Amino acid sequence: MADKKISKKIAESSYDAESITVLEGLDPVRKRPGMYIGSTSATGLHHLIWEVVDNGIDEAMAGHATEIIVTLLANGMVEVFDNGRGIPVGMHKVTKVSALETVLTKLHAGGKFGGGGYKVSGGLHGVGVSVVNALSEYLKAEVHREGKIWMQEYERGKPLKKVKPIGNSKKTSTTITFKPDAQIFETLEFNWGTILDRLRQQTYLTKGITIKINDKRKNHRPKNYKFYFEGGIKAYVKSLNRNNQVKNETIFYVDKEINDSRVEVALQYNDGFNEIALAFANNIINPEGGTHVAGFRTALTRTLNTYARAQNLIKEKDENLTGEDVREGLTAIISVKLTNPQFEGQTKGKLGNAEIKTYVEQIFGDSFAAFLQENPREAEAIVAKCFLSAQARIAARTARASILRKGALEGMTLPGKLADCSSRKPEESELYIVEGDSAGGSAKQGRDRKFQAILPLRGKILNVERARLDKMLANNEIKNLVIALGANIDDQFDLGKLRYHRIVIMTDADVDGAHIRTLLLTLFYRHFNALVTNGNLYIAQPPLYQIKKGTTVRYAYSDEEKEKIVKEFGGGKAEVIETEASQEELAEENQTEEEVKVNKAKASVRINIQRYKGLGEMNPEQLWETTMNPETRIMKQVNVDDAALANETFEMLMGVDVAPRKHFIQTHAKRVENLDI
Repeated sequence: MADKKISKKIAESSYDAESITVLEGLDPVRKRPGMYIGSTSATGLHHLIWEVVDNGIDEAMAGHATEIIVTLLANGMVEVFDNGRGIPVGMHKVTKVSALETVLTKLHAGGKFGGGGYKVSGGLHGVGVSVVNALSEYLKAEVHREGKIWMQEYERGKPLKKVKPIGNSKKTSTTITFKPDAQIFETLEFNWGTILDRLRQQTYLTKGITIKINDKRKNHRPKNYKFYFEGGIKAYVKSLNRNNQVKNETIFYVDKEINDSRVEVALQYNDGFNEIALAFANNIINPEGGTHVAGFRTALTRTLNTYARAQNLIKEKDENLTGEDVREGLTAIISVKLTNPQFEGQTKGKLGNAEIKTYVEQIFGDSFAAFLQENPREAEAIVAKCFLSAQARIAARTARASILRKGALEGMTLPGKLADCSSRKPEESELYIVEGDSAGGSAKQGRDRKFQAILPLRGKILNVERARLDKMLANNEIKNLVIALGANIDDQFDLGKLRYHRIVIMTDADVDGAHIRTLLLTLFYRHFNALVTNGNLYIAQPPLYQIKKGTTVRYAYSDEEKEKIVKEFGGGKAEVIETEASQEELAEENQTEEEVKVNKAKASVRINIQRYKGLGEMNPEQLWETTMNPETRIMKQVNVDDAALANETFEMLMGVDVAPRKHFIQTHAKRVENLDI
């Protein structure tokens, strides 16, 4: 009913050339594309699709579109179709050209500014399809509207001809076909999985929309997917919990309109320790939360405490459940739609509208209280889960107090295994977390002591996906890491007290190293999440091979790179010798002086490839040159583009349920390289 009421109100407003408001020109986009799409990497490339799809989503939220089709074409182009009203084509009063051309060639031009086109819209910064046009070597817009088919083509943002009718049509729709510009982007290869994940999420968030995705690219197996979710975000919560044991089989759900805004919330508890609370405003994810999340959390804690006391589940003398208690094991989606969202920053990471806090608190609080009354068995299971969390919190508080008294970290003795740097400036300091004492020894000798600290780990740390805080803090490796970082842990983590602004995970390039890296990533994502979102966490990339011909030495970080270097060294003509690094060094130690001379003569013409099985096989100079020297090293910065996908991945890899992990291993086993058995 709420959908129909909103749609009716919007339908009464006009959407024509006069609805298009122009704020400024398009010229800056090609000069500084990163300002508009984040980067020119794969992330920015995919952002082009999101911008065009968002126009169709806006039409769906306004009640005018029911289908969006995204097709990756064989010629490197992308086609995005929606069956909405079609972009207006009439003459624009200000620009004196077609409204279609205005939307496609003027930054901040669209029906989202003037109030006549859209009541609810995601793209309120308005960069939208004009940026896609500016960053495409070719773009074609085809609009079915007013009984005709209108078309215009562009080259790097410049119209080739005026908008013109090319036929008749009784339908309404918009189709944008574009080819990303190779002069702008570092890669032109779209990732099928990334597109599926994003569009699946948008389908969950938009009731009544069907999104189809087709892959017709060359050298790709033809694929097509169709998404439609009758339950909307209720189905989204069910999907997020599919690998978990749930506490309430009946998923709580509410969808209500209030003062031209709409509040939609779905939640379910599971037996895990982590909270997944995804917040959206006008279908835009808000990873930093905002006022809608604040309203939700306030109402959740208050409602559960009120219910528990009314049912005598909390005795008069007992403390109330805290926010931390009621969020453990919670999976929730909070989606609001409002006419004038106020986001903090261009990334729209946090919603700032004060009134939406009251709306969410009121609507969710009342509906959740009714849900608990109507479902007593499931309400009891939820409250029991919260009580278990409260008991664990008290135990964890005791454990934390024994080693991490609040504010006392600065005065603690640093772990004995930590080789600290001399600098006391966090912004220039970096901490390498290294696998094993052997690699730790090389790293300590090879590092720049001024700004690089080394913390060796003994073996594999605890899998924190299956452990609460009290058990974690009893683990020496984790305790040493917390003290070394100096910024506490979990809800008491303080970025301002972080002793190193770059935290680098450095493990061997084998299966064991990958496992240790995954354990550490799980720890950081679950308990030091601000390090990830703030961009402080990195993964070192040690080389797999040293390739030597005569006195020339090169390093390869993949098998493909190795083959390329061997070819450059004349691999087809020269003798190629492959050994493991440690074996080569041992062989040299056992040679006579005459054998060494002969082998050096041979080495001047042959290619010698050493395979590094571990960091400890590199001497300090090699480790510095390849992996630790800021001038030559390669490091990957860890970030999270999709919180739901990241959460699902950690649960699948590190959680209790074996079946999803077994399926993952069976699916990807053939792709594993350099497996040491």
